[in-house]
Amino acid sequence: MSNIEIKICADADAISREAATRFMDAARDATARNGKFSVALSGGSTPRKLFEKLALPEAQSRVDWNAVHLFWSDERAVPPDDKDSNFHTAHESLITHIPIPEANIHRIAGEQAQTSDADAEQAAAEYESEIRRVLQTPHDDMPRFDLILLGMGADGHTASLFPGTTALDETARGVVTVWVEKMNTRRVTFTFPLLNHAAHVMFLIGGADKSHTLREVLQPENGAATYPSQRVKPTNGKLTWLIDEAAASELNRDALSPIK
Repeated sequence: MSNIEIKICADADAISREAATRFMDAARDATARNGKFSVALSGGSTPRKLFEKLALPEAQSRVDWNAVHLFWSDERAVPPDDKDSNFHTAHESLITHIPIPEANIHRIAGEQAQTSDADAEQAAAEYESEIRRVLQTPHDDMPRFDLILLGMGADGHTASLFPGTTALDETARGVVTVWVEKMNTRRVTFTFPLLNHAAHVMFLIGGADKSHTLREVLQPENGAATYPSQRVKPTNGKLTWLIDEAAASELNRDALSPIK
């Protein structure tokens, strides 16, 4: 069973400070243990604030960026310089400010997913191969990230695992392409088998628009997992929810455990 922690922070800035501290601690521990730190980043405004914290000089000195390998949990079907690209967000707010070797930056070829289903499938397969190469994972096992960062949409999706999409049913592959009908676009995304094999998964969730869904995710009335985010449950790892007060406004805190 997962080791679950739920921490409510004052606001988005407080989430980013807490996440930065935990990121730096995880990087230090993994580097000391294995000589490298594998982390999958997410998109969105809350992670951007985290990236900006990690780009500060006082934070940079606490991370051996030569040992860090950056990946992404999902990507849109856009070029890397597009403003909607998850890679672009991290590149502008973090990567250009830190001394990380270019060989340690492993982006998804989102632009390849634009052209056809076959090209998108190839991009997903190549990304999983790259993950396996860097994490030195045999083909009969699932790669194990040291840390995966995730967000959650108001519809309960996480990464690009949207309600009603085929990617929710994947049981063997770690990375797939998915057609998101509501957005009329393809995405490339991590799957539940890969997410749930991580050593640590950390959700960063802020905003009142998430409050109703978050209550149903963390306190479902009938116990059913109806939202994709509910299915993120590391089998042998830690699950952390960093939530701001606005997102937590509908939670019954007395009934929610463990909570801080």
